Formats: sequence, C-alpha cells, structure tokens
Amino acid sequence: MKKNGVLSRLFLALVFLFLYAPIFVLIVFSFNDSKSNAVWGGFTLDWYAELLNNRTVLEALQTTLLVSVLATLIATVVGTAAAIGFSSMKRRARGLYMAVNNIPLTNADIITGVSMMLLFVFAGQALADFSGWLNNQEWAVNANLWFDFSFNLGFLTLLIAHITFDIPYVIVAVLPKIRQLDPNLAEAALDLGATRWTAFRKVVLPELMPGIVNGLLIAFTMSIDDFVISYFTAGSQVSTLSMVVYSMVRRRVSPEINALSTLMFAAVLILLVVINLRQSRQDARRGRRALRP
Repeated sequence: MKKNGVLSRLFLALVFLFLYAPIFVLIVFSFNDSKSNAVWGGFTLDWYAELLNNRTVLEALQTTLLVSVLATLIATVVGTAAAIGFSSMKRRARGLYMAVNNIPLTNADIITGVSMMLLFVFAGQALADFSGWLNNQEWAVNANLWFDFSFNLGFLTLLIAHITFDIPYVIVAVLPKIRQLDPNLAEAALDLGATRWTAFRKVVLPELMPGIVNGLLIAFTMSIDDFVISYFTAGSQVSTLSMVVYSMVRRRVSPEINALSTLMFAAVLILLVVINLRQSRQDARRGRRALRP
C-alpha cells in the first residue's frame, strides 16, 4: 500500500515536470544575455526592453486584448441568454440545439477558420454587388446618393469570428448552474412583489454567477489564445499577438518571444491566483454562515 503511494507521487511529479519544465526553461532564457537558447550568457533585461519598444508587438497586443475583451463580454451576455432559453425548451428541441451548439467545440479550428473566411468573403462580395445595384438606380443618381455596404476582412470579421466560437463555451458553462437552480426561487420573488427583471437580477443572476464567471474566463482564454481562426479571418491589415509570434518564429526564434511568453504566463498565473483566492474567501464566508445558528 505504501509502495503504491510512493509510485503515485513519483508519477505525479513526472507529469508536472513534463508539463512545466519547458515553461521554466523559457522563463530562465528570457533573461539570457545571449541570443542562444542553449548557452547561458549572463543575466539581462534587455529582451524585455526591446519587447516593450517593439511597436508591432504592442499594436498586436492592443488588438488582441481589445478583440478578446469585446468578444468575451458579448459572448457572455448572448451565451447566458441562450443557456436560459435552452433550459426552458422541451428535451427534444434542447437536444437538437445543444448538438448544434457543440459543433464548434468538437470541430477542428482550421475548418471553422476557413468556413468563416469563405462566409465573410461571400458576404462582402454580396454587399458590394448590392451597393453597386443601389448606386445605379435612377433615384439614387438623381439625388447624388452613394451607398457602400461592402466590407473586407479586418477587425470586424475577426471580432465576429471570436464571438461565434466563444458563445458555445459560455452556454456549456452556464447550463449546469441553471439545472442546479431551484425554479421556485424566482416564483417566490414574484409572489413577494418583485418584478420579473428584479427577480432575475437579484435572485436568479447571483445563483448563476459562478457559471457565468467560468464561461467568461473560458471564453477570454480561448479568444486570447486563438491563432488558426484569427489567421483566416483577420485579413492583411490586422494582426493578433499569436499571429505576430508565429511570424517571428518562422524567421528566427528571438529571445523577445521568451520575454513575451514569460509576461503572458505571469499575467495568467496572477489572474488564476486572484480568482482562486476570491473563490476561497467566498467558500469560507458561506461556511461561516452555514455554521451560524
């Protein structure tokens, strides 16, 4: 029995070593004074300074954060509303809609990216043809009107693509909390004089909040980490951080990439620590309330 426990701990240690040793090496060599990723040349912060002075990287970071935040907020609202709607459907209709919702989760990213690129190109060409037809109408020519409904691949298409693949993750995260919700709570609030909006905001929404927060975090993580779908839907005028890193790696693995990866890893680690501490405090408060007579 004791031998099995030792083997389990050893296996767990090997798994963590396999997962985190590359990250540790990356962090160490982000402070390397040499451009080599194999020979230590001394401690330096020059690569962080060069990274922060790299305009291309900073613009890509700004675009990535803007797209991720906007897509996450929109997907969270839409996904939460969709999850509430799914929960009120009959089992057969809910199963059908959930099957459609799970397609982006199981589908390969490259298929989703290519499909959305073709859709955007087709929609842009159709709108351009429609604008041309309107501008050739006699009433539009006489009134000197000009209609331009066309669009190209860029920030808008990138944002729509991120919202599209973020929504299913929010739905999957919120639905379990809806199943755990007591349906009598909202009815009790209505019986006590609350309006439907007040009952939802003060009774239902707090109960769903853990699932909504989980869906928000998953959507943000998937959005900020995405490369394949962004590569096909961003066009040539917009670049995300993952696209810039990919272009840098194709030319030469620069120590700036190590510095950038270290900063991103530190940001994610801090975010996880804050969330876990907040959750621990909430659980402790609930435990103290449960123990009160």
